[in-house]
Amino acid sequence: MSTLTFRNSHGELVDIPTVAATRLKNEFGAVLEQAVRGGAVAITRHDTPRAVLMSYEEFQALIKDRTPSLNDLGAEYDVLLSRMQTPAARKSMADAFNATPAELGRAAVKAARKRR
Repeated sequence: MSTLTFRNSHGELVDIPTVAATRLKNEFGAVLEQAVRGGAVAITRHDTPRAVLMSYEEFQALIKDRTPSLNDLGAEYDVLLSRMQTPAARKSMADAFNATPAELGRAAVKAARKRR
């Protein structure tokens, strides 16, 4: 049996066993138990990885780590909003809205040159 390198929910690279799709079809219960015990099993067809069967715990951990909570998003929004409410930010926005096309053009060229 060969293995496939997989990044688990902790960000660690681990080797997971591969199982041919035919074996999965014929021995689903045993392969499922293997995935539950080991976290995941790669399913291959013609020696090419096609899918991964993983334990529910591993799936939940992966989803949790990639989905920010509403509280996290709210806190991030509050920080961004507070930065936009400073006197300097208000003045900059007023200046931008009151700028002439020539002033906006010069500011754009200046910003583009800084990025190089």
